[in-house]
Amino acid sequence: MPNLEDLKECAERATGIRRPGKGEACDFARARKPHAVRFKDDGLVPNHPRWPLIIYRGAVELDDRHDPAAVIEDLFEANGWGDTWRDGIYDYVHYHSRIHEVLGIARGKGRVRFGGKKGRIFTLKAGDVAVLPAGTGHQCLSASDDFLVIGAYPPAGTYDECTTIQDRPRALKTIPKVASPRKDPVYGTGGPVSRLWKKAR
Repeated sequence: MPNLEDLKECAERATGIRRPGKGEACDFARARKPHAVRFKDDGLVPNHPRWPLIIYRGAVELDDRHDPAAVIEDLFEANGWGDTWRDGIYDYVHYHSRIHEVLGIARGKGRVRFGGKKGRIFTLKAGDVAVLPAGTGHQCLSASDDFLVIGAYPPAGTYDECTTIQDRPRALKTIPKVASPRKDPVYGTGGPVSRLWKKAR
């Protein structure tokens, strides 16, 4: 059964109301210095062997004229990151071994641990964006009642969800094979993710 956010998204896409559209979405990206964090394999979560997690603080300008979720969706889609969803972040440790993921915070704030049980905790709030290379563990530890996350994926790769030690053997083989995205989900061609991930090879 669709939730309220799913219904809002359908209505907004059908009418265009409160959406900037892909043509104007890039105007909502604010220049921010990327915060790059590397994580080691912790025995359960492999993390990425070469590429760091990237966090942009306050990277998306949100206003009262547009639905913040729609702004982030249109921005990600304008830069080639699709299959968007609206939800929270799972409260258990998981990672994706066959695809990268971007998480944009549309409302509220949450404490999210990246990198697995031995990783680091970050408080993410509206306008922040986290770009996770394949293999990066993530888990929501706590969040405000209005916490809303927009997730998306680059065109190359296949969604999967890994949570157990049994997932590791296959994940260790597939994670390094996931191609770097052609565009940064926030800043497009030549954005920091593209540069940092290529540099880190």
